Amino acid sequence: MSLQGRLNTVARQAQKFSAPSTSQIVRVRNVCTSCKGAPGARSNQRSIAHSAASHRAIPFSLNTYSAPYEDRDEPVVRMLMFGKPGAGKGTLTSRLAKKYDITPISTGDLLRQHIAARTDIGIEAEKIVASGGLVPDQLMLKVLSSKLDGLGHKHWILDGFPRTFGQGELLDAHLKKRSTPLTLVVNLDVPDEVILSRISDRWVHLASGRVYNMSYNRPHVEGFDDITGEPLTRRPDDNPEIFARRLKEFYASTSPLLSYFAKMASTQTNESPNPHQHPHQVSFHRPSGLRVKTLSGSTSDEIWPQLDRLLQNTFPGLRERQEIKKTQIRSMVNDALLAELGVESDPSPLK
Repeated sequence: MSLQGRLNTVARQAQKFSAPSTSQIVRVRNVCTSCKGAPGARSNQRSIAHSAASHRAIPFSLNTYSAPYEDRDEPVVRMLMFGKPGAGKGTLTSRLAKKYDITPISTGDLLRQHIAARTDIGIEAEKIVASGGLVPDQLMLKVLSSKLDGLGHKHWILDGFPRTFGQGELLDAHLKKRSTPLTLVVNLDVPDEVILSRISDRWVHLASGRVYNMSYNRPHVEGFDDITGEPLTRRPDDNPEIFARRLKEFYASTSPLLSYFAKMASTQTNESPNPHQHPHQVSFHRPSGLRVKTLSGSTSDEIWPQLDRLLQNTFPGLRERQEIKKTQIRSMVNDALLAELGVESDPSPLK
């Protein structure tokens, strides 16, 4: 594709984000290319790209440099979400991942991927599962770390692990060893009777995991998935007897976990300030470390605004996916403009 074609393409993509129109880009191009071949043409082009006139013609900055997360002094989302069976963990995790640049991690999905790929971890886990045993905590940590260790300073939320106090200690020790400790633990507090009513009306599409509820999230055609049209089914454990047993197991395993993380967060909050730190830093810097928060409500729609506000306040550097897309479009437009102007792209901020 020619350079002019590239300019036209990125201009069309940028229009939805209030980027300059094609005519604006062409106007800048014509102004700058009219001096081609003249003495000092390159210096003239550079001066136009950096002049006030260019900012009037281009209603956004040519500087789109953004430091990577590891170079920023901002907290990173490394999050666990706890809640009773049917409390809405999956729904809220999906909303977070859809709105923000957060990677959702499911230990169950990771384990199935290892088994399907026939990795050493997967082969070992498959033998245990096939014999009816439970995958040991150390092996589950290997499954999980195979993903977490590659994320570096990216934001993530973990589902399905830890479920016991021992697993919590293992995960905490591993993350601290990697200098990527947990930063947020959320506990969803939904009344038992609400969850029991919810799971009694719940239907699922097993292949995709999509969940429907006959009380407030009905499928378009009763009994069939909205996307594939395939039949919906009930989960085997969606009945009062099994729910009561799972609820008892949840309280027995999760209460010690929450106490463990709450104590850790309290210890970090009450730590004495660094005596070598400037007083202004002690006064005005946001405390770092783990935060534990309980969010209450009867539905995911009630809890979502609380969760959204919590992340915005705790992680001010967290970007929405739409914002990232805007930055990418602007970068494409800028690169095309600078290439046409004959100016090399500079990743550092323009003065």
